Amino acid sequence: ESRPKQLLVYINPYGGKRQGKRIYEQKVAPLFSLASISTDVVITEHANHAKDNLFEVNIYKYDGVVCVGGDGMFSEVMHGLIGRMQKDSGIDQNNPKASLVQCNIRIGIIPAGSTDCICYSTVGISDPVTSALHIIVGDCQPLDVSSVHHNNTFLKYSVSLLGYGFYGDILKDSEKKRWMGPMRYDYSGFKTFLSHHYYEGTIAYQPAKHTHGSPRDKESCRTGCYICKKSEKQLAEQSKEHGLKHEEGEEEWKVIKGKFLAINAVTMSCACPRSPKGLSPAAHLADGSADLILVRKCSRFDFLRYLVRHTNQDDQFDFPFVEVYRVKCFQFTSKLSEDNESNVMDIGKKRFGQFCRDHPACCCNIVNSTWNCDGETLDSSAIEVRVHCQLMKLFARGIEENCKDEAAYSQSSIEQLL
Repeated sequence: ESRPKQLLVYINPYGGKRQGKRIYEQKVAPLFSLASISTDVVITEHANHAKDNLFEVNIYKYDGVVCVGGDGMFSEVMHGLIGRMQKDSGIDQNNPKASLVQCNIRIGIIPAGSTDCICYSTVGISDPVTSALHIIVGDCQPLDVSSVHHNNTFLKYSVSLLGYGFYGDILKDSEKKRWMGPMRYDYSGFKTFLSHHYYEGTIAYQPAKHTHGSPRDKESCRTGCYICKKSEKQLAEQSKEHGLKHEEGEEEWKVIKGKFLAINAVTMSCACPRSPKGLSPAAHLADGSADLILVRKCSRFDFLRYLVRHTNQDDQFDFPFVEVYRVKCFQFTSKLSEDNESNVMDIGKKRFGQFCRDHPACCCNIVNSTWNCDGETLDSSAIEVRVHCQLMKLFARGIEENCKDEAAYSQSSIEQLL
C-alpha cells in the first residue's frame, strides 16, 4: 500500500480524555506536515457528525480517513465509510445475506478516548505518535467486520465485542451514571457481578470451517499473520465456487439452548491494558470469523474465577461452564422474547419453532438483557450476526511479535522522515 498524500481528519473534542484537539495539534499535525500530507480537519460538534459527513463529502479524493478519539469515534467513522461504500454500490445494508463491498479507503486511529481497545488490539499500544507514524508510512491492516441484524433490519457493525448478559448489563447500568466518568464501569461491573443474572435463550451458529486454528491456540494473531492470509484466499475461492447464497443453505447450523451469564462474540482479541490478552487471546483480526464464547449459569465464585483469568496468563476457556466456538455467523433468540413469533430468519422459523412450543411463556419473571455492541447498546435481544472477511482496512500492521519493537520502530520512522 502507498503512503497517503491527502487525509480527511475527524476530531472528537469531547471524547474520553477531552484532549483530542490538543493531542492532534501538538503531536500529530506537525508529523503530517513534515511528511507533506495535506489534511482537511473536521471538529465534530455532536454525535454522528462524522458519520453523516462521510455521506456528503467526496471521500474518493482522500487516501484515508483519520479519527482522533476513542472507540466510539472510530465506530462512527467506520459506519459512515462502510455505509457510504454500500450506498454508492447500490447494496442494501438491511439484507442480512448481502455480500458487502470492501472498503478500500483506510482508517487511521489516533487514540484519545477513555477506551482505545481497537487501537490497542491492532497496533499493540495506544500512543498517538506511533499511530501517526503508521499512517505516514502507509501501513495497511485488513479487519473483519460483523454486521448485526434484527428481522431484516440492519442495526450496527461491530469490530470488537458483542456481549449479552454480563457485558450488556454493565453497559446499560453505566449509561445512567455518566456523571461518574470512567469510574462508572468499575461500579457497574461490581454491581452487575453481585446481581448475578442469567438469561435463557437459544443460539444457532455456523462453524467457520474455512479458517485454520482454534480459539484455544497458544499462538496469537501477529503482523503478517498467515492464518488471516489463508482465510482470505479460501473465502474468495468458496464464493467463486458457490456464490454466497448457494453456500448458505448447505452449511449445517448447530443449535445450543441454555441459561447463560454471558454470551460474547469477539472479532478480535479485545485486548486492553487491563486485560493484556483480551477476551479471546487467539482471535484473528482478518480471518473472516468470530469467537463465540458462552458462559453458562454457574456459581458467583466460579464466575469470578473466570473473570480473573482475563487478567493473567492462564487458559480462560478451561472451565466446564465455558464453551468457545469459531463461527462465521450466528443467531440468538432469548427464551421469552416476543421475537420468538417473528422469524429471526427463515431458518429461525424451522429451528426455533419447536423450542417455543416446548417452553410456553411461564409466569416467572425472566427479563431480557441488552446487547453491548462495541460499547453501544442495542435494543433488540434477538439478533443475527454475520462476519464479513476483511471488509475494511486500517493504517496499522497488527501487533509486532515483540511489542517493545514499537518504540524502536517509532524512533527509526521519525529518523527516516527527517
